[in-house]
Amino acid sequence: MTSSSRSGQSATQLPEPAVLVLEDGTRYLGRAYGARGTTLGEVVFSTGMSGYQETLTDPSYAGQIVLQTAPHIGNTGMNEEDPESRRIWVAGYIVRDPSRVVSNWRATESLDDSLIRDGIVGISSIDTRALTRHIRSAGSMRGGIFSGADAALAPETQLQAVQQTPKMSGQNLSAQVSVEAVEVTTSVGERIGNLAVLDLGIKQATIDNLAGRGFEVHVLPQSASIEDIRAVDPVAVFYSNGPGDPAASDEHVALLRSVLDDGLPFFGICFGNQLFGRALGLDTYKLPFGHRGINQPVLDKATGKVEITAHNHGFAVEAPLEGSFDSPNGYGKVEVSHVGLNDNVVEGLRALDIPAFSVQYHPEAAAGPHDANYLFDRFTDLVISTLKDAK
Repeated sequence: MTSSSRSGQSATQLPEPAVLVLEDGTRYLGRAYGARGTTLGEVVFSTGMSGYQETLTDPSYAGQIVLQTAPHIGNTGMNEEDPESRRIWVAGYIVRDPSRVVSNWRATESLDDSLIRDGIVGISSIDTRALTRHIRSAGSMRGGIFSGADAALAPETQLQAVQQTPKMSGQNLSAQVSVEAVEVTTSVGERIGNLAVLDLGIKQATIDNLAGRGFEVHVLPQSASIEDIRAVDPVAVFYSNGPGDPAASDEHVALLRSVLDDGLPFFGICFGNQLFGRALGLDTYKLPFGHRGINQPVLDKATGKVEITAHNHGFAVEAPLEGSFDSPNGYGKVEVSHVGLNDNVVEGLRALDIPAFSVQYHPEAAAGPHDANYLFDRFTDLVISTLKDAK
């Protein structure tokens, strides 16, 4: 939730004051960055040392004020090749030391100018290490950034605005980030068939990876019905990443159950993993502070390999980590395929009796690392194998 103005700042002037207020009353005084005004949302931290442009333009961050743990942000500016969607989606932005100059030959504008253009209120020059430690101890919480004239509001007024902001639990944000009409990307190389993609906040790199495997990618609005999916005549269905609470997306879960009942191969990532878990009959829950960054270690139980992966999730699936178990909703045997090594969170699910699997992280990893990119090949092999069996 953002109220902002497009107010820039000369490089020779010291930015005016800004304040970050958390719902527990903690306050951090800093300097205005980006647009001026007020923004409210869930304060979370991202541990990536690079890739801030991909982070900012990831629709999964809608409704969240993102704190960068890396101290220097903006060094390489913003370019026209790396955005993951049509705009910056974060609700607000927190950095320690924004770069005063842009040092990259691909840059077309500064990060500050991009934030101003998209109306993103930010704050700089605060102790981001202390704030990160506070969130790690107390958990992600609602917060607000107040700059410009709003920085002078009474502290109790600012705190009241933060505490009246809806919590992330219970929010369905897919409609805010999804396309409004079907968008088609043609396949590259040998064509496999049409792929129906439910856009819950998809990133461009995901579309590119799927098209590069031979799928004609039909990106459907999040409001699509099973009839809309069938009309694509798909060889498989894909659920994307996205923001919000999976427990508030019952319609998407019901749609996925129809997909599974049709026997279509399925692959889901991030939010799609959580919805797959719920379609199987599993519960989901909110993590204390989530996983966000491009340095999260995950064990692939099938190979025994440890992968460094890109994450952005505040919710997770609840399932037994060892052995297989019966799907409560009648889809046969299921197993946890991937496990997060920092906290033993479920990072992947594989159905053993139907052609469906999912992972909690981002195999496209546009900002790196690319350890998990093989999952697109695993999905391609599954679809080809299913098509052969159907003949």
